[in-house]
Amino acid sequence: MTADTQARAPGDAWRRRGAITLFVGPFFALFAAVIVAPLAYAVYLSLFSEKSSGLGFGGAETVFVGLGNYLDTLADRAFTDGFLIILGYCLFYIPLMIGGALGLALLLDSGLARAKKFFQLALFMPHIVPGVIAGLIWLYLYLPGISPIVDLLGGVNFLGGDQVLGSVVNIALWEWVGYNIIIYFAALQAIPAEVLEAARMDGAGAIRTALSVKVPLIRGAVITTVLFTIIGSLQLFTEPMVLDNVSDGIVSTWTPNMYAYNEAFGNNDYGQAGAASIILALLAAVLSYVVTRWGNRR
Repeated sequence: MTADTQARAPGDAWRRRGAITLFVGPFFALFAAVIVAPLAYAVYLSLFSEKSSGLGFGGAETVFVGLGNYLDTLADRAFTDGFLIILGYCLFYIPLMIGGALGLALLLDSGLARAKKFFQLALFMPHIVPGVIAGLIWLYLYLPGISPIVDLLGGVNFLGGDQVLGSVVNIALWEWVGYNIIIYFAALQAIPAEVLEAARMDGAGAIRTALSVKVPLIRGAVITTVLFTIIGSLQLFTEPMVLDNVSDGIVSTWTPNMYAYNEAFGNNDYGQAGAASIILALLAAVLSYVVTRWGNRR
């Protein structure tokens, strides 16, 4: 190495580090502001509680309670029962979402499909609609006396009792199935043509090729969508919140997210709300780890 090269080496290293910082720095700044800071503030709030002094005539004061809010939250049946709702929701939603999206993506990728661009757009369009608007659209379709669907089906009560869980699942499917279809279809398009040609030469039909060749090759995309779907299910909030005022099957603490919202803005107990949010975030992190490890197994 010449003397001139040795002199330029430290300068080149600093320029490379500067370029890396320039590209990566905004991401970490945004990540810290949007993810880390709110989580840290929620942890801080969860360690304190508002206590009234004396007989309640004095002003409330903020006291440190440590893990008290977490213990109270875990002991509250309203919070833990919300996870039973989420469990039932996942048992219906995840198989229908993943299976439906994968089946439709395979159909779009098959040689039988026509007007692929049109159907891709048509299936993706509901995902563009905000969750609140989607909830209001289906609320209209669920309301007796207004909905043509209810009258057509002989007065089925989509908003009552246990049936409301299926109604919420239906709204979520309508919103998100097109998003997963696009992910699967893009992964299917990336499969090398020679692999599919080899399967056809070996005598594999369309169904055998789809199940034995295409699906295993897009396993990574499927695992990713399963992970996103599980996390989204834990955060279930918008759809039941829209239906809450008209459904006798939904209460203000129907899901853990709704419980945290009700504690914060209904009961003004930000410590309890913070504890519920952190518990939910920790559960999401654990499930993400489990799903990722499962997906990485050979």
